Amino acid sequence: MYQYFTTRFALFISLICSFGIVYAENKRSMEVNVYSYRQPFLINPILKAFEKDTGVKVNVIFSDKGLEERVAREGRYSPADVILTVDISRVMEFVDRGLVQSLDSEIINENVPQSLRDTEGRWFALTTRARSFFVKKELADTEALSYEQLALKEYKGKVCMRSAKHPYNIALIASMITHHGEVETKKWLIALKENLARKPQGNDRAQVRAIKEGLCEYSLGNSYYYGKMLQDPNQKSWAEAVKIVFPNQKGRGTHVNVSAMLLAKYAPNRENAVQLMEYLSSEKAQRMYAELNMEYPVNHAVAPSELVASWGEYKIDEVSLTEVAKNRALALKLVDETRFDMP
Repeated sequence: MYQYFTTRFALFISLICSFGIVYAENKRSMEVNVYSYRQPFLINPILKAFEKDTGVKVNVIFSDKGLEERVAREGRYSPADVILTVDISRVMEFVDRGLVQSLDSEIINENVPQSLRDTEGRWFALTTRARSFFVKKELADTEALSYEQLALKEYKGKVCMRSAKHPYNIALIASMITHHGEVETKKWLIALKENLARKPQGNDRAQVRAIKEGLCEYSLGNSYYYGKMLQDPNQKSWAEAVKIVFPNQKGRGTHVNVSAMLLAKYAPNRENAVQLMEYLSSEKAQRMYAELNMEYPVNHAVAPSELVASWGEYKIDEVSLTEVAKNRALALKLVDETRFDMP
């Protein structure tokens, strides 16, 4: 009798454990974990819409630095499924360290242009942002401006910009190397430094403020900042003192950078991760990106927001960002060699 009850009890415990495992697996299968460099207010509405449409819960870890190190440290036990980041330099940090896996999705490949995704499927752009000029509003004949022109002597003392070592500027310098080579780009940096009105400092918005205050007449900045300043009561007057100009429209087109998504190497919820990535490239999500972030959607079926569209259409430099990214280290080297950020 004792043996009978012992056997039955063991079976009961086994069934409970089995049900627990199944429950845990089902619970996990309805989740996806996101590591994000994007600010919460920019992507939370889109992730909430995904949850509502699919029933898959999105767990997000937001950070402004150190996600590469975290994923590397966690190794094969990392809970990360999808990585959201900005700037091709940060994208390639994850790629170069082997922290992502390739993905071949017909849906994503249809939604994201070939020039805005990795040839091996390791990253996919979600939005683009133009590295534009903010120019003193009263100035005329600005439509034909180019990055190269800012290094001409006639612009001496008229240019403001943030540190050349910032990823936004490193990507631009890397694109200049892609087009002109190392020697010519170094000459350009030396001449551009001579034209600065002050030592590189602040962020992109601070340069627009400097124009408003009469310190300079030209600055470099990501296009979406123009919209954000127009919507900020404390910065609206800065934006109203300038106009946005898209450089190199008479030539190769304006340099763009990206926000992007990557599939983590050891994604424990891979199926849900792919579902989320496909959703983020969809018309619905891309339309939300356009309205929330004032960036340009990569899905050609989706138009920019009304405000962004009012700035006019522009030609994009279609050089592969994968090729541009290969010159990141060289760009940083040239900034150091020219002592660009030094007085």
